Amino acid sequence: MVIMRYKIYLALLVISLTGCMPMIYPPGVDNNLARLSKSYFFTEDGAALPLRHWQPKSDPYAIIIALHGFNDYSSFFELPGEYFSNSGIACFAYDQRGFGGTTKRGLWAGDSAYSNDLLTLIKLLSNRFPNKPVYLIGESMGGAIIINTMSKSNAPAVAGVVLAAPALWAKSTMPWYQTSLLWTMAHSMPWLTLTGKGVKVTPSDNIKMLRALGKDPLVIKSTRIETLYGLSNLMDEAFNNAALIHGKTLMLYGEKDDIIPKEPTHVFLQTFLETAINEKTVAFYQNGYHMLLRDLQAETVWTDIAAWIKNKSTHLPSGADIRAKQALAKNMYQTTNAN
Repeated sequence: MVIMRYKIYLALLVISLTGCMPMIYPPGVDNNLARLSKSYFFTEDGAALPLRHWQPKSDPYAIIIALHGFNDYSSFFELPGEYFSNSGIACFAYDQRGFGGTTKRGLWAGDSAYSNDLLTLIKLLSNRFPNKPVYLIGESMGGAIIINTMSKSNAPAVAGVVLAAPALWAKSTMPWYQTSLLWTMAHSMPWLTLTGKGVKVTPSDNIKMLRALGKDPLVIKSTRIETLYGLSNLMDEAFNNAALIHGKTLMLYGEKDDIIPKEPTHVFLQTFLETAINEKTVAFYQNGYHMLLRDLQAETVWTDIAAWIKNKSTHLPSGADIRAKQALAKNMYQTTNAN
């Protein structure tokens, strides 16, 4: 057994020394002024990121910037955007680099690129809508990007942040064989692509929506190993930045989420809630899946977000915040007794 383990480690070492390095495909030189058109968010390096927006007929009382999840794109906010715009909130969502209708599709742009694009759009929309509060909503990978962006020393003051099932599955919470395999493949075959076929997970109970995503050509179905490696590093950083998130924050999690496991989420929340707890709200949805904003009960989540933005009540209309407090208290009690 010891000899076999030694041979495996030796093989991994040989592969890593003779293999390739996972690549990042960063933005170009900043030679342009960032600007918005009707259909695009033009960045300072000249990238044209497809932009979708949903605006109320009258003057909005708040602005939402929405960031999509991994392999997804800005259309994820279609129905929520319509709901919030009908409530008087202007919503903007864009395809992040390497996803949707952008160039270098399927290639990882790097954590700093995703954060800098978000910072730029916050500035542009703050200038377009002076004196209007700006809120950020991130789903899965988008939530991790928002966490990392708002944890930086140069983070702008926004009115609030909504994290919908943020991608927090850090490598420290994964089995060693899983992280070793990812590292080895990323450093030997970074160009290799994988699909989700054969993986038995249920991202949502909205089957009609999932079938539509399966037919949508802008949703990436085959992912490069080096892109998965970039995502894992992003999740690591977001997981470690739990204590650095300041300001009004709403975190949403579905109890039936089998994409982002409960354990790393609960560990993250323990640190997350240690600072400025009065500014932070956590909501657990008993029948919620990973795609909370598109599940069959999505309108319940939208209603909670709208109420939280308006800040008209102490608790969320659905009571999901009370459920989260009870669940977290029970989990903490069990952890303490186990020790």
